[in-house]
Amino acid sequence: MTTKKTIKSAFESMMFVWGEPLDVKTAADVFDISWKEAYDCFLELKQEYEQEGRGIRIIEINKTFQFITNGDNAPYIERLCTPVKEKKLSQSALEVLAIIAYKQPITKGEIDSIRGIKCDRVIEGLLKKELIQEKGRSNGIGRPILYGTTDAFLGHFGFENIRDLPDIENIESAVTAEDPEDEVYAQQIKLDF
Repeated sequence: MTTKKTIKSAFESMMFVWGEPLDVKTAADVFDISWKEAYDCFLELKQEYEQEGRGIRIIEINKTFQFITNGDNAPYIERLCTPVKEKKLSQSALEVLAIIAYKQPITKGEIDSIRGIKCDRVIEGLLKKELIQEKGRSNGIGRPILYGTTDAFLGHFGFENIRDLPDIENIESAVTAEDPEDEVYAQQIKLDF
């Protein structure tokens, strides 16, 4: 014999996976119980959720039951679901990305040498953002990894192919200097190359 506790537990699971209002008759048929018995289980379950002040509530719609979120939590849900502002690349990430874009395929050691500082974490971050990728191995000592840009890089910066990169000599005019950060970026690229 199935206990009421088991039936209510199963109804919770069924509502969770059903995704739309669960009809009392459908739930009753699963357990081969009367419609009234299933309906009473749903009502008890609904009352338990309300009494405990849970973040999930159960509503009744024309003899069907469905999970909904607690309306008091709407501001938190809204904050959670609001698209996160896209983070800009750091100055160091832009420098490394520019070096890779213009010198690819290039090893980490060569990038470190151009920047004069280790770039392990920056390269790792650019790999995670899928702006760069491994392009094979160099024939040099230790066969270091070669890095190059990705199609995501081209799409992100509006290039059709890598040949669309501005000439290094003309880089300053390619970057609008209205934003002070852009001006620094243009100067930095000019200094690096």
